[in-house]
Amino acid sequence: MNKVLEIKNLSKKYHTKDGEITAISNINMDVYEKEFISLVGSSGCGKSTLLNIIASLDEQSSGELHFMKDNFRIGYMFQSDCLFPWLTIYENALLGLKIKKELTKERETYVLNLLRKYNLYEFKDKYPSCLSGGMKQRVG
Repeated sequence: MNKVLEIKNLSKKYHTKDGEITAISNINMDVYEKEFISLVGSSGCGKSTLLNIIASLDEQSSGELHFMKDNFRIGYMFQSDCLFPWLTIYENALLGLKIKKELTKERETYVLNLLRKYNLYEFKDKYPSCLSGGMKQRVG
């Protein structure tokens, strides 16, 4: 299998008014194509910090992160849903494409098909407050 991600000696320290907190220290791992990886650990051990760095939502304090392909894409589901309450389910589902200016008729059709696939189509014109927690996660 082909390697898609390489992490070497990755560390993250947060600076607070009380001093420095080490969130993760010297993480080393390789991720290969079609591989499933689980991060398991107690609350506060750095799982989300590592994922935030991989998704470019945060920066490491030290170490290296290498994606083997230039156009590598990451999908990341936050712990809590990040839906905008003033947008419909359909509008929330299209938002990323709109922001990146990649919305086309073909992609709109694809999003509608995903809403069907995940049993959300009948809620496409509703607002997030009408959905259960699991449904919100599926929209996200």
